Amino acid sequence: MSEPLIRYQNICIQQQGLEILEDINFELNKGEFVYLIGKVGSGKTSFLKTIYGELEIESGEAEVMGLNMRTIKQKHIPDLRRQLGIVFQDFQLLTDRTVHANLEFVLRATGWKNKVDIHMRIEEVLEQVGMGGKGYKMPNELSGGEQQRIVIARAILNKPELILAHEPTGNLDAETGRSIVELLKGICEKGSAILMITHNLNLLTEYPGKVYRFDNHHLENATAEFANFSEQNVE
Repeated sequence: MSEPLIRYQNICIQQQGLEILEDINFELNKGEFVYLIGKVGSGKTSFLKTIYGELEIESGEAEVMGLNMRTIKQKHIPDLRRQLGIVFQDFQLLTDRTVHANLEFVLRATGWKNKVDIHMRIEEVLEQVGMGGKGYKMPNELSGGEQQRIVIARAILNKPELILAHEPTGNLDAETGRSIVELLKGICEKGSAILMITHNLNLLTEYPGKVYRFDNHHLENATAEFANFSEQNVE
């Protein structure tokens, strides 16, 4: 069996001297779809930040993509982030350039040089997210749902094994939000693990996955709770 993409054992996370999370145990394996839920301020974002090296882990054992997150050097964090796909709620697209140029910027920043290969990969991911033929558009010419699809296209450019999605449906209407989760589910089925923060609990029953809840500085597996809820709705 392959090693987990994330393996946290008894970790603690602090910010400004305050303990945010304590005694956290968590594993994420290839191809899993996992939701992170919890009240505002419960530690979801802080937890996600430890995975891509923006926030240090105070104690415990922590590995992400085979790297020790307790001892990782600052110079190696860009290499880690190149192995991840990150989907932000607020898109963070470069507003002064086209969709194609946004995606080309990422590819060149991660070592791609051949123009033909770059063009082919951009066209491939745009088709995959249902945005084929939209590469010439500027971000402000796209709807919120379309921009989020471009953000997902950006996240999968380098075929990462792990995609972190921070409330990807938070700024979208319900129908558009569902289409984004369906897209992420499809990407997961192709082999990428998805770790998604959400406040929309309806998604957990419509698109089942593992569920972890942050509460009172701890993390608990809530998968069975939502599986039972889904079964009751079917009945």
